[in-house]
Amino acid sequence: MTKKPLIISTDPGIDDAVAITIALFSAQLDVKLLAATWGNVGLDKTLANTLKLETFLQTKVPVVAGAKRPLLRKQIDASSVHGESGMAGFDFPDPDQTLLKPGIAANAIHEVVASSSEKVTLMQIGPATDFALYFRQYPGDLAKIEQLVIMGGAIGRGNWGPYSEYNVAGDPEAAQIVFSSGIKILLAPLELGHQAFITQATLQKIAKFGKTGQMLYHILTNLHDETDSDGREIYDALAAGMLLNPAMYEFKPAFLEVDTGNSKAYGASIIDFDSFFGKPNNVLVGVKVDQAVFTDWFVKAISRAN
Repeated sequence: MTKKPLIISTDPGIDDAVAITIALFSAQLDVKLLAATWGNVGLDKTLANTLKLETFLQTKVPVVAGAKRPLLRKQIDASSVHGESGMAGFDFPDPDQTLLKPGIAANAIHEVVASSSEKVTLMQIGPATDFALYFRQYPGDLAKIEQLVIMGGAIGRGNWGPYSEYNVAGDPEAAQIVFSSGIKILLAPLELGHQAFITQATLQKIAKFGKTGQMLYHILTNLHDETDSDGREIYDALAAGMLLNPAMYEFKPAFLEVDTGNSKAYGASIIDFDSFFGKPNNVLVGVKVDQAVFTDWFVKAISRAN
């Protein structure tokens, strides 16, 4: 089986750590680069968390520092959800600094794409800042991108504002650049996270999968996105699932535009499924996932991470 070359833009973040772990140990993916951007917490912490995670997992994918802030606005913060460090709940080893590439994310992403003999897939599980900068700096690379899978946006109500989801609200201008890039985009919006929650029984299964299962169990139980049954809503793993098992989703094509004005809907993902705007579709939106099927896939994917 030929592995898909993959670049991940990430802001660890507890659910980021889960998605990265799944991707690193997948037989279908060849992770070429981890670009750590600002997001759930500041860049100093997300970069350290990315390195700490890889040090713990004993993987050797290069890591590059991404953007320190959004393109135009002040940065926001989700430490109330992920803990002050961004990955609360586990004592990670000191980061292996030899994994850190010099330079900036846009250039490092370009190096991977330009040197690849096949099209590269991108996965965005944080704000869009780094991919937006990359697309602007290297527009000629777009023809070498197979697809982009994004966790972000909301069909209806948001989790940062009334209509805005955190990853898109973090840098709406960057998100708009990405969504208007013309490349194939699969989107896992906020609503899928509500459908694909992880129960306590699933968390207990994960805890039995060696040291990696124990690590993921401890950080997931510290993720403050609880369900009514004390499970956890899990978001970023949805993006990994779209790459590894897309059949478990129902997708609908849509035109998506991000509100970048100064209205109360700033940062909202305006998703048009019905051609009200007369614009060509630019995204495939995941609108449904079977929770039982997702859980089965999720548990099996984590069981390989040892």
